[in-house]
Amino acid sequence: MLIRAATAKTNAPRAYTRIKVAPIAGTMGAEISGVDVEDLSDETFAEINTALADHLAVFILGRTLSVEALERFAARFGAFGDDPFIEGLPGRPHVLHVRKEATEMLPVVFGGLWHSDWSFLETPPAYTILHAREIPPYGGDTLYANGYLAYETLSEEFRRLLEGMTALHSAERGYGEGMKRVQSFIENMTIKTGGDASTRIQEHPLVRTHPVTGRRALYVNPVYTVGIKGLDEEESAPILQFLSRHMTHENFTARFRWKEGAIAIWDNRCCLHLPISDYLGHRREMFRITIAGERPYL
Repeated sequence: MLIRAATAKTNAPRAYTRIKVAPIAGTMGAEISGVDVEDLSDETFAEINTALADHLAVFILGRTLSVEALERFAARFGAFGDDPFIEGLPGRPHVLHVRKEATEMLPVVFGGLWHSDWSFLETPPAYTILHAREIPPYGGDTLYANGYLAYETLSEEFRRLLEGMTALHSAERGYGEGMKRVQSFIENMTIKTGGDASTRIQEHPLVRTHPVTGRRALYVNPVYTVGIKGLDEEESAPILQFLSRHMTHENFTARFRWKEGAIAIWDNRCCLHLPISDYLGHRREMFRITIAGERPYL
């Protein structure tokens, strides 16, 4: 596959006065240190937000938080998002307990395919916040892919073509009736399949403009994007398959190796993510919150 050189800026950090930022790759992603998320000034939080806009995903290194402290921190980014097919904590439906026990020996993890979160919603989440409570001694990393670079490295003619297209997003591949058996392999989470998963269809542009940065990104989801409006399956499938391969090309990806207590925050509007299931026999425990977003637009 020919990958054109990106014209956008690199992943180099800008100068900050209140936080320390260290990129994890040349494409996207950065670790943030030197902050206490339970005692953040408005100025420090603003710098975290700036780093998130610059690097698409940030990983705040620190100590393990209580669920209440994680909620307070997450609420600074905006209203909590909806999680339509996953049962959250009692009294806290917006907090998902994402865990795999050491006794679970099938190589299946929650969200174990390239995707952005809940793109089948009318207003998909802007951010996902994931906090590491317990991590395996090795493995369990998360990969990320940069939608800006994927878009910017396409030919001008192809970009123009995609900008006129509308994608169809559905929850069926992840949570339809046919997924009951697969989702049942995830033993320690309550996942609801069936219902309106196959009929819940949303239309979003294949290319979206980020409301904060003004940059355009590919907005294709290998799990939830099921077609292109006005095209039949034989016409749309090759386009979507190419875009999924292109966006997840190694030139556009970064890998985060989890540390206990780390908080990952990523922007679903411009990146994909993929958790790796390579830690059989070890426990991994996370808490996840999504932050509500806006309806995608070109």
